[in-house]
Amino acid sequence: MMLPMTTAAPDLDAVFSALADPTRRAVVERLGRGPASTSELAADHDMALPSFMQHLDLLRRVGLVTSEKRGRVRSYRLEPSGFEPAEHWLAAQQRLWTSRLDQLDAFLTASRPTSDAPNPKGTPDDRRHPL
Repeated sequence: MMLPMTTAAPDLDAVFSALADPTRRAVVERLGRGPASTSELAADHDMALPSFMQHLDLLRRVGLVTSEKRGRVRSYRLEPSGFEPAEHWLAAQQRLWTSRLDQLDAFLTASRPTSDAPNPKGTPDDRRHPL
């Protein structure tokens, strides 16, 4: 049974909303290589630190990253479980569309004329004769 897209979980909406921003995607990509401090992450972006911190805070609130403060240094790391809502939704979409495409392929294969069937127009049938 396919659920309407409007029944998507709020977590899923939050994950996709967070990943919709190129700055936040860049942070996620950077953290994919390992943990980094706020200053390391901010160095790659041309914006004021308070604005950049808002991006980090949103990623943290959504659950895509975690942070830890040691002394004066705050470090961030990816939180793999935060990506699960998107991963599950995308996997379900992949299964759905794979099934639909398999059904279309089966239909087209069953609908293909056999090589013994005459061509009604009397012209060569390109589908039966490979180049």
